[in-house]
Amino acid sequence: MIQLVSPAKLNLFFRVLRKRADGYHDIASLFQAIDLSDRLFLSWSDQDQITCTDPTIPCDASNLVSKALKIFRSRFPFDGCVTIHLEKKIPIQAGLGGGSSNAATTLWGLNELTGQRASISQLTEMAAAIGSDVPFFFSSGTAYCTGRGEILEPFDLPTPLSGWLAKPTYGLSTPLVYKETRIEELPPRDPRKALNAYPYFFNDLEIPSFRLEPRLIPFRLELLKMGFEQVIMTGSGTAFFCLGGEPNPVEGVSFYPFASLKRSGFWYSPGSA
Repeated sequence: MIQLVSPAKLNLFFRVLRKRADGYHDIASLFQAIDLSDRLFLSWSDQDQITCTDPTIPCDASNLVSKALKIFRSRFPFDGCVTIHLEKKIPIQAGLGGGSSNAATTLWGLNELTGQRASISQLTEMAAAIGSDVPFFFSSGTAYCTGRGEILEPFDLPTPLSGWLAKPTYGLSTPLVYKETRIEELPPRDPRKALNAYPYFFNDLEIPSFRLEPRLIPFRLELLKMGFEQVIMTGSGTAFFCLGGEPNPVEGVSFYPFASLKRSGFWYSPGSA
């Protein structure tokens, strides 16, 4: 059996540049892996099977873990079947990239299980075919991501980052948030200048997300009233990362401490966080 950590990510800033002819959006975002993580367990079995500790997550062909298994087997056929068990800790519909991370970790684990036949570049190529955020999880833990999110440029944080995540009980659909995004209403920010000016936090997707889910507006204000210096939504929401303060208990809100995570020459394995 192989056991691997599958980390969440934050978008420290998120700029939406334009809608593309293929329906995707060009973005520019600073991604950061954090130590809030799921765990994946991969082992040989007499039939392919995906299981999950969260009963609300479908374990069928729609699951990105299933898609990762399918694309890896098509590119690198192997004998035998695999059981993949997902121990879920990352909140869903939060903008934390849990599904994308699970897919990347599955690709890595299958490669380990079958004899390391794929290179990192080949794993990253397969990751891009699964989803825009998936290639990031083959980075060193921090990356400036452009295109639809699959073009990565390494970035070094000047100092480690830590704080709190705040997640309400409700979530948002990423495709729906992008569908609601109106490029003409977004502030004219230069993402390259934002990168050079780090720490500079913002998220263009707050505008469509707040329109779709108005409860996020008073939720953010409540977090600011707790004394946090920075409260920024990550990805398409509905989680916020909060810096420079401590949370107070709030009914219907889950808080998670987090710290930035850096990979150095190996995939995220138990204990590496």
